[in-house]
Amino acid sequence: MKQTYTYPVQFVFLMGLLGVFMIVGTFLLSIVGSQLLDCKLLEVPALLNLPANAGLSKILNLGATLIAFLFPAIIFTRINKMDEKTTTEALGFSRIAGPKLILYTVFISFGGILISGALAEMNQHIYLPAKLLEQAKALEQTYKTLMLNMARMDSVLDYVTALFVMALAPAIFEEILFRSTIQPLFIGWTKNVWVGIIITSVLFSAIHFSFFGFLSRAALGIVLGLLFYHTKNIWLSILMHFLNNGLIVTQLYIVTLQGKSLEKAMDENYFSILSGLNGLMILWFSFNALKKYSATLVKPL
Repeated sequence: MKQTYTYPVQFVFLMGLLGVFMIVGTFLLSIVGSQLLDCKLLEVPALLNLPANAGLSKILNLGATLIAFLFPAIIFTRINKMDEKTTTEALGFSRIAGPKLILYTVFISFGGILISGALAEMNQHIYLPAKLLEQAKALEQTYKTLMLNMARMDSVLDYVTALFVMALAPAIFEEILFRSTIQPLFIGWTKNVWVGIIITSVLFSAIHFSFFGFLSRAALGIVLGLLFYHTKNIWLSILMHFLNNGLIVTQLYIVTLQGKSLEKAMDENYFSILSGLNGLMILWFSFNALKKYSATLVKPL
């Protein structure tokens, strides 16, 4: 299989696409927001963080994310794809070969959540110099403010909308960009599966701009990366990502029904190091079972 462009060239091209479409997405969000809110462009971010504009904030952020993540992945893959594969095939969109793959993905998701929770607790105790800690807390507060606004759920319809906007859509957009597009690039560039997956997972976590959730997201990224590498099916990675996000949205909805503080609920962590060890065991058994089952689905030549 011939390589049309070198990996450094592919990387620069993809980063260029991401930069352009992030700017386009943000600009369009501001334009549409200013028209709907009847305000100046620079006033849009602050107004979208108001509870009264939570619904509009969800829709506009969804659109901006779609433009910033999905378009670059599709354009890059369409230009860079090789052989006779279509763009959708190159991105990993294919029929799930066997029902057990879904079951194994659910178990892998559970193990990933346990590890992620344990690492989130460990992340809180990482030492940072005072100045860096202050900056990290400021970034965390900005991220939390956005999430709190989008997580306001006063009805079942709000809950269903939040599941789509905060769980399903990000799962689709982020998996197509990171697992289908960026991960194969780094695996090919480094010629090492683990190094490629880890680099992709670090980037995946970093783009959320949350220091206190960095380790947990990076760990989930590694699990998602391994799942995609072993199955070559992006639907399964999307499913796992959705289950993780959906659990968080559901927890926040239950907290809302109980009349408790959403901000306090986002800060709570019920996991421990023991949870992480249990998660590792679940992942070990689940991935072994998945690989053995996948091998039986490969038809002999």
